[in-house]
Amino acid sequence: MKKVINKSIRGIFLLTALLFSQACDESVLDEKPLSFLSPDVTLVSNAGFQSAITALHQAVREVAGIDDQNAYWSVYFGTDLGSIGVRDAYLRNYETQLTPTFTGVNHFWDWGYLNLLPRANQIIDYAQRPTAVWTDEKQKNAVIAEARFFRAYAHNMLTNLYGDVVIADKLATEPKVDYQRNKRKEVLEFVKADLEFASQWLPLTEPQPGRIVKNAADHLLTEVNISLGNYDKAIETATAVISSGRNQLMTQRFGTQKNQPGDVYSDLWKDGNQNRSGGNLENLWVIQYEFQTPGGVTTSGNGRNWLRCWGARYFDAKDPDNASGMVIVDSLGRGVSWMRPSNHVLYGIWKDDPNDMRNSEYNIRRKWYYNNPTSKYFLKEVKFHANLDTLYHIYPAFRKVEGLSLAGATNGRTFNDWPMMRLAETYLLRAEAYLMKGDKQKAADDINVVRGRAKAKPVTAAQVDLDYILDERLRELIVEEPRRLTLSRMGKLVERTKKYNGFATTINTIQAKNELFPIPQKFIDANFGVKVLQNPGY
Repeated sequence: MKKVINKSIRGIFLLTALLFSQACDESVLDEKPLSFLSPDVTLVSNAGFQSAITALHQAVREVAGIDDQNAYWSVYFGTDLGSIGVRDAYLRNYETQLTPTFTGVNHFWDWGYLNLLPRANQIIDYAQRPTAVWTDEKQKNAVIAEARFFRAYAHNMLTNLYGDVVIADKLATEPKVDYQRNKRKEVLEFVKADLEFASQWLPLTEPQPGRIVKNAADHLLTEVNISLGNYDKAIETATAVISSGRNQLMTQRFGTQKNQPGDVYSDLWKDGNQNRSGGNLENLWVIQYEFQTPGGVTTSGNGRNWLRCWGARYFDAKDPDNASGMVIVDSLGRGVSWMRPSNHVLYGIWKDDPNDMRNSEYNIRRKWYYNNPTSKYFLKEVKFHANLDTLYHIYPAFRKVEGLSLAGATNGRTFNDWPMMRLAETYLLRAEAYLMKGDKQKAADDINVVRGRAKAKPVTAAQVDLDYILDERLRELIVEEPRRLTLSRMGKLVERTKKYNGFATTINTIQAKNELFPIPQKFIDANFGVKVLQNPGY
């Protein structure tokens, strides 16, 4: 016990020293950098800055990829999407689990303030120093613009999760214990300024796959303008993306499996189809995985966990005789049933139009077949029986999480690139802005562009409200969208979770305070120079 206490005390002091900073500048020593990796050595030329920008992309890729304890998925669990399916019940009980020491609460705070933001601020700081050599202002501003995009991305996520948060606007060079939280509106205005600069100086076409372009900045700026109530500006920035000529909705079969059974929506998720080089003109920003490639994912443990999260644990399913009915196969991968979708997601949103392309067999696996040759039910369709757990073993699965597992099926991770922003969402954001402005017909028109690609029934203006848009986002962006961020941004988390989640424990324990995460207790403890108020109710 004494060792544990000592370690905890040391941890608090270490956290205090490292909070929001990467290193301590002991200027009294007047030391000269010896390592060629020192920013004083590397961040003096465009080549050095380009290498540093790679670390920003890595940070976003790793917000989900490096964690194998479900922390990232706390922006999915316990919402209208459903709740965790595995029996250890991670974030199913809001009252006992969503606390200031909760793993997910710490995960995003640490990722923002100890990972992405220090890296972005370092690039922004060094790019403006006289030691940096640039060919012209355009080259310098393009580097700053990409870093400011990532700084905006982090702040926007943090304020959607926690509400009032600290604006990290500069590189910290010494320990600081008196940070103060900024009001959400101040944070959003700061984000808006970063994105407006990024939009001005980012290129329209990426120099390399995955790099940030103007349309990505305008897409995020659209969401931020909605959050600020600037609906005309949101419409303007969304329109800039839609009319830019760079991106378009994919409406015809394309890519590596276009001659195999499927549809154009399923083509969006096939291996090799995410980037423009694969014929995909819809994606605005795509995270690059590049398994075992320098600069990419180097280990099997850092692949995409989407299949592990959303995939059913089919291989543990029993047949009607209570014998093993399923085994792991490459075509199905290895799901762990972290995210068990709600009945609203699996059935409710499709009830009015079951022929919606996004509900096709190529996009939702609704039929399963016993694949264990030793079972007498081999190759027969799996039907409900007393020995089958339909919350854990078998349930409809969204197939966009499937893909090539280069590390083997039992690894449970895939390594195809992943879209962070798509033009379909830009249309839905503009529809939201039109709705909030009071123009329901134009909102319906934008929604129908997305529904038209899916060959779904058009929506009428009278049907459009925030709940309809949220349901359409489920149909179009399921799995892709970190749902809690959207629901909290709209103030709809508690209402829709109670209505659609489906798990009694979650429904009965979620409260109004849970619209926001609590502030991490370790930050409150370490920031002893100024008292930090906890979010109400925690």
